[in-house]
Amino acid sequence: MKPISDQIKEKPWLGWAIFFSTIIVVFFLGLLALSIIERRTEAVFAYTPKVEYTQWEPRNEVWGQNFPRQYNRYMQTADTSFASKYNGGAMRDMLAEDPRLVVLWAGYAFSKEYSQGRGHYYAINDIQNILRTGAPMEGQKSPQPSTCWTCKSPDVPRVMQEVGIAEFYKGSWDTRGAEIMNFIGCADCHDAQNMNLRITRPALVEAYDRRGLDINKVSHQDMRSLVCAQCHVEYYFQGEDKYLVFPWDKGFTVEDVEEYYDSYTFKDWTHAISKTPMLKAQHPDFEIFNSGIHAQRGLSCADCHMPYMNEGGQKFTDHKIQSPLNNVANTCQVCHREETPKLIANVYERQDKIKQNRDKLEELLVRAHVEAGKAWELGAKEIEMQAILQDIRHAQWRWDFIAASHGGSFHSPIECSRIISTGIDIAQESRIKLARLLASYGYNKEVPYPDIDTKEKAQKYIGLDMQKLNADKEKFIKEVIPQWKKQAEEREKTYAIKNL
Repeated sequence: MKPISDQIKEKPWLGWAIFFSTIIVVFFLGLLALSIIERRTEAVFAYTPKVEYTQWEPRNEVWGQNFPRQYNRYMQTADTSFASKYNGGAMRDMLAEDPRLVVLWAGYAFSKEYSQGRGHYYAINDIQNILRTGAPMEGQKSPQPSTCWTCKSPDVPRVMQEVGIAEFYKGSWDTRGAEIMNFIGCADCHDAQNMNLRITRPALVEAYDRRGLDINKVSHQDMRSLVCAQCHVEYYFQGEDKYLVFPWDKGFTVEDVEEYYDSYTFKDWTHAISKTPMLKAQHPDFEIFNSGIHAQRGLSCADCHMPYMNEGGQKFTDHKIQSPLNNVANTCQVCHREETPKLIANVYERQDKIKQNRDKLEELLVRAHVEAGKAWELGAKEIEMQAILQDIRHAQWRWDFIAASHGGSFHSPIECSRIISTGIDIAQESRIKLARLLASYGYNKEVPYPDIDTKEKAQKYIGLDMQKLNADKEKFIKEVIPQWKKQAEEREKTYAIKNL
């Protein structure tokens, strides 16, 4: 082969081709180097603190000055436009969609209003507006305890540090109204000094301690679920001071928690119709998730609800917390190769089948409550009703454990199906016992099913004065909430922030 110099002499155009090719290669190498330098510069700029604040700073916008990417994504949780088949971001009146719930919760605040929450961004607004917290004004206290604020705001750990944990729980919900004003955010999950994930709600730490576990020794991957488990769990208020407790001492299954409650005859309320000592499941998301295949494969809550993303050369956790069904490409399809419509159809299929059986259990429970009410009306004695009421308690506990969970039928469809099926069996047993008892009192016909095909009819059936409840709440929102906000604004003016 001839030397390149000889080839150029014979073909002068070849020299020019090599020259321009070299220029093009150098040009693109320069662009690549420039891009790398810019990305590195962005990385330094992105994580250079602009302000310094205390460990318990509750305002998300202050944290956002140091972490704008995460903050901007988190603020997008204000978007409520996404809707799946059963859930989504918009508020939905669940009592209107399923009036049987009113009867199932007769005598309990959930029969007044139960709406699907709109997510973290609206946590404070929603708890202020919901009928369950009442209309505390003119000397009237809220029917709910201060403990109800626990999962709603980064103001909670701040106040706990100031007054103590037990003291925070004491009193009615309205006593902390002006103190708890910032919606769920940065300080709930992160350490202000190093941004490590941390547990800020003592109930989770206390539950771990009682089980002989050290929360400080868990892995980072586990922490990506445990920061969620601070709130997305089953819990109850213990004693007169309403101390928040996670009932995990005997385990995480529906039977384990039931045994825990039964061991000292705890009840959330007494049913207004059947007089059953009831249990109200809150939202046992963590417990159900742990029984599912994704948890068994080592996934965390954040893997699907807050997947990693890239922006400006930076990899970070997407803080737009949302349903994976609204972000299939970055969640499901990281592991699963099926097309988006098929994956979503698979989820809906599981939800449909579980809901079908759950609806049947609801109907059986309504009938059981009404039939038990009829037994009391005919003069049934407590000793005769004891086993029946225990069955109703256990059957509805199983129904509620699934109904109250967020995404349970996706997280663990096999366990959800098992729980609902055992609930149906127990509910049927209670009705067989009721039929025998009613017959012993000379009642041998079917107890009429109530006319509850609308929320309004159901609430009237259980004796709620919704006109007064709504009027009082409207007045509270108009007159009291602005006062709370004004007090909060004045207090936050005193918070120390240092520009760097």
